[in-house]
Amino acid sequence: MTRQRHQLSASVFVVLRRRDTICLLRRATTGWMDGYLSLPAGGLDAHETIRDAAIREAREEIGITLTPRTLDYAHTLHSLTEGKDWLGHFFVAIEWVGEPRICEPHKHSALIWAPIASLPDDMIPYVRQSLLNIEEGLAYSEYGWGVPASL
Repeated sequence: MTRQRHQLSASVFVVLRRRDTICLLRRATTGWMDGYLSLPAGGLDAHETIRDAAIREAREEIGITLTPRTLDYAHTLHSLTEGKDWLGHFFVAIEWVGEPRICEPHKHSALIWAPIASLPDDMIPYVRQSLLNIEEGLAYSEYGWGVPASL
C-alpha cells in the first residue's frame, strides 16, 4: 500500500494593529457567518506563498499595501470546521500604506477598530481564540477538535 499524505487547505489572516486596536470586518451576504466580525482573510491560492496570500488579501479586502518585511508571523491555527480541517496562518502588521476601507462591499458591511483588550462578542469564534492566543504569545492552537487530551 502506498502512503498518501493528508492534504490541508490553508487560509491567511491579517491582524492590522493600530496602537491597542485591531481592524475587523463584519461579514455580510456570503452565506457563512454573516453578521460576525473577522479579520481581513482568505484562502491560499495555488502557486502562492502564505505571506504573499496575506499581502494579496489585505489589498483585495481593505485596500492597503503590505510588504513582506511589514508582516510578522504570529500564530498557526489547526481548525476543524464543518467537518473539514484546515490551517490558518495569522500575520500581524503595524505598518502599511493606505487607509483601510471596505473594498468588497458584497462580502463586508462594516470595518471597525476594536480594542484588543476587549474583543467584541460577535466574532467568529476561532478568530477570537487565535487573537487571544497571539496576545498571550502562543504560536499554535487548535479549534473544533473537542476537548484536548490531558498531558
